[in-house]
Amino acid sequence: MGFDNRVTRLLGVQYPIVQAPMGWIARAQLASAVSNAGGLGVIETSSGELDAVRAEIKKMKTLTDKPFGVNIALAFVRDPNIVKFVEDAVVKQGVRFVTTSAGDPGKYCRDLQALGLKVFHVVPTLKAALKAVDAGVDGLVVEGGEGGGFKNPQPVMSMVLLPLVREKVDVPIIAAGGVTCGRSMAAAFALGAEGVQMGTRMVSAAESPVHRNWKQAIIDAEDTSTVFLNQFSRPALRALRTEKTSRLERELVPGYQGPSVMAEFGRAQDLYFGGDMESSIALSGQVAGRIDSVKPVKQIIDETVAEFRETIGGLGRQYA
Repeated sequence: MGFDNRVTRLLGVQYPIVQAPMGWIARAQLASAVSNAGGLGVIETSSGELDAVRAEIKKMKTLTDKPFGVNIALAFVRDPNIVKFVEDAVVKQGVRFVTTSAGDPGKYCRDLQALGLKVFHVVPTLKAALKAVDAGVDGLVVEGGEGGGFKNPQPVMSMVLLPLVREKVDVPIIAAGGVTCGRSMAAAFALGAEGVQMGTRMVSAAESPVHRNWKQAIIDAEDTSTVFLNQFSRPALRALRTEKTSRLERELVPGYQGPSVMAEFGRAQDLYFGGDMESSIALSGQVAGRIDSVKPVKQIIDETVAEFRETIGGLGRQYA
């Protein structure tokens, strides 16, 4: 049995579970598995490889007949004709949902909506949420500071941020950060979300294209196994603790004169797909400490939905 709320209706999906648009990772292999399992797979653009992204969107049409989305990472997509790219590569392929992130939500919102797209913007603070709503977005991805990837230098955790945003706005909210199971999904709904986004859990999925060393590092992670880097500058980010990121944690402080955090990514694909965990930075959320096995995407989503229903049902029986 599916869900019926504003997120599922806007996205056209069975379950309001969205896969995060991780650079190089969120491509057809992983995204199609999420869509086929009843959630929403999302194709990334943060790699900046728009020709490859175009091919991945086309490939999606051969792997699933279910809805999927595309993320427009505004800080990483430098193409001045991005709206034309979206029209040609996204809309003409039947996509009807995009998320925008890492930039001004008003820059392209109306143009994208004029193409028939529903637009959700990723926000890390209440101020950003209010700005996005004023810009006319259809919904928000509210991203807590415990999540992996690029973050606001002053992180606000989901337990505080979600209800704060919900109190101030009435648009649909997808919660991101710390979600990996049905209990965490139920908690997000209790705080005001109508959908959830999973990043680190999907990095570790069987269909994820990343090297098994990264997946094993997530499985081996403890609750303290991430670092928050570059918090006095931009972009800040959360990543798995390795020798490299532990060094950067000590070095990237006010007055630091070395390479930027972006330069420290170095040979990203050697880590992502070659398994050299010291060659770059493995973006991961604190929720890695709760992940103990590699599972197929369908199993992840099915178990999440079942545990969500069990959790809210149990709470109702005990307390209502």
